[in-house]
Amino acid sequence: MNIVVVLFDGVTALDAVGPYEVLTRLPGASVVFAATEPGVKRTDHGLGLTADVALREVPAPEVLLVPGGPGQVAAMDDVELRDWLRAADATSTWTTSVCTGSLLLAGAGLLTGKRATSHWLALDELARLGAVAVAERVVVDGRHVTSAGVSAGIDMALELAGRMHGALVAQAVQLSLEYDPAPPYDAGSPQKAPAEVVELVRSRSPRR
Repeated sequence: MNIVVVLFDGVTALDAVGPYEVLTRLPGASVVFAATEPGVKRTDHGLGLTADVALREVPAPEVLLVPGGPGQVAAMDDVELRDWLRAADATSTWTTSVCTGSLLLAGAGLLTGKRATSHWLALDELARLGAVAVAERVVVDGRHVTSAGVSAGIDMALELAGRMHGALVAQAVQLSLEYDPAPPYDAGSPQKAPAEVVELVRSRSPRR
């Protein structure tokens, strides 16, 4: 299984690395980080992630995964990336995204009329780009799988693992990662977080 994770400057690290940790544990999986131009891409907090190959070197992945992050805004204007997404999606088995990565897919016209999700602050923008935006953690519409913000990418990758290899393999991967969330606060969604927390996060985001 040939899996390509797209990188760009300003990507959110966990958007890419969370699913990577799941997908690399699947039988026969080959996961590569790729970008318009290879090399180190800096995350939104300065961590360096390396794109080992150029997108043009991996034209037909079986699975493509597009993470999000603040750099997504500038990436929307990357014509080479947009053209690659369209071409790769035409032959992929699965086209997936984490967080605002779904905006890149939607901007390429790949989610028009499809149910999809994104970070909660980006759902209105996702709808403006033609998707049927829904506030769910993981959304599957045919072969397109999108997930909500950041940590939801792990859930998305486990959902994908189950669909590709069955529940036994997916559960074994989950156990190997000891992915058993029990956060100290129940504030992981705008529906659960106190109103003042929602407003604090909204005030710090360019998407208000």
